Amino acid sequence: MKYDILIGVSIGVFAFLMVLGYNVLPIGLLIVTGFLVWKFVISRQLVKNGNGIAISTTGVDFEDIGGQNVAKKELQEALDFLLYSDRMKVLGIRPLKGILLSGPTGTGKTLLAKAAARYTNSTFLSVSGSEFVEMYAGVGAERVRSLFRRARDMVRKEKKTSAIIFIDEMDILGAKRGSNVSHHEYDQTLNQLLIEMDGLKMDQGAHILVMAATNRPEALDDALLRPGRFDRQVKVDLPDKEGRLAILKIHTTNKPIAQGTRLEEIAHETFGFSGAHLESVTNEAAILALREEANEITERHLREAVEKVMLGEKLDRKPTEEEIRRIAIHESGHAILAESVRPNSVSQVSIRSRGNALGYVRHYPKDDQYLYTQAMLEEQIMVALAGALAEEQLLGARSTGAAGDYEQALNLVEKILQSGMSPLGVTDISRLNADQRQSVTKDILAELEERTMKIIEENKESLLKITEILTTEETLNGDILRTYLKSIA
Repeated sequence: MKYDILIGVSIGVFAFLMVLGYNVLPIGLLIVTGFLVWKFVISRQLVKNGNGIAISTTGVDFEDIGGQNVAKKELQEALDFLLYSDRMKVLGIRPLKGILLSGPTGTGKTLLAKAAARYTNSTFLSVSGSEFVEMYAGVGAERVRSLFRRARDMVRKEKKTSAIIFIDEMDILGAKRGSNVSHHEYDQTLNQLLIEMDGLKMDQGAHILVMAATNRPEALDDALLRPGRFDRQVKVDLPDKEGRLAILKIHTTNKPIAQGTRLEEIAHETFGFSGAHLESVTNEAAILALREEANEITERHLREAVEKVMLGEKLDRKPTEEEIRRIAIHESGHAILAESVRPNSVSQVSIRSRGNALGYVRHYPKDDQYLYTQAMLEEQIMVALAGALAEEQLLGARSTGAAGDYEQALNLVEKILQSGMSPLGVTDISRLNADQRQSVTKDILAELEERTMKIIEENKESLLKITEILTTEETLNGDILRTYLKSIA
């Protein structure tokens, strides 16, 4: 992009000087010559020197990676093709050429690739998919050739028998051919990668295994995914509760954790967190302890770190007293409704500003939830609507603070429609026009608003009391909230 701008500006300047009567031909020829020298000599030399390729001796082992037992087991079984290649050859098994790691960001795909290199005692080369893409024809393809040449050279230099080439952001390099219609450099680069993978054989003196990572496997070209190229596809998903606990234990081994700190509770409250999120939680907890000049990290530090990772840092902005009361009513409505439909589900309720939130209620499920019934989705919608309805009940009007809640409620209604749980039944919702979808959505929300308002009216005394306490205390954890609710009842 920057080269396009530079070329465009240069042409404009030359045209302007020519209009003024200056002889710009000698300067123009000099610049064009310099550009051609750069493109065909210097830039190609940079490619041959391995620009963008990181070669490292990794110290990461599979034991250092928590929460991915299934992925590690599947990957280790695939890597045994490298370790026991002679046995495989006797059985007539062709060598494994590629392993694709797919899953959300932050789940440890790069760490798994590094651990694979150590497990197989292989040379490890890593590169990003974006390093191959250039606007000039042939540069990307040459970089692919250079990468495989470099791998073979490093195997000989390090006196090893195998190398692992790890390509991150594979969806950039390996996108479906024809999807980038602006120029064909993408397709040419991908074609070269396919050619190189087809040419990988055990009798070349070094076994090269290509590992790639992506969070968009559906965007990859079909030719990459066929047998003989990426022979194994390993799903690296978000960790479950046991996995999160294992990750927390790994990242707290080098930190002074206070006696009695319940890492199980932190793992329970961090449903949906990736390994990267959990590492950030332990790091932020250590920073909080440092600020307080504490010698140990307590459970309170970890809980506050979870909030920071989820919502952002506390803000210094001070709402007016009227706004504080409205926020307290809003969050109390969420909390009371949540405890009514899903007892013991509130982890914390607060009116302290964090990130874009003026206040928040943090929930955690009884167990990790992967499937939802219609009743569960409706309960979530009611919890989302409760804040605005609590404002309406006590103050007579709603506010703009409910905009995010409405967005969440509409997304949940969309799930109900997609799952065939609406009055329309099982239907292709893409064929519904806007009026039909709006009508069904409005009916669902109207019914749930009515049910939510009824619960709020029945708990009006509790709503007033919790609002008063929250205005004073600013933050209540779930256990204290439930104690107050029981005393009011």
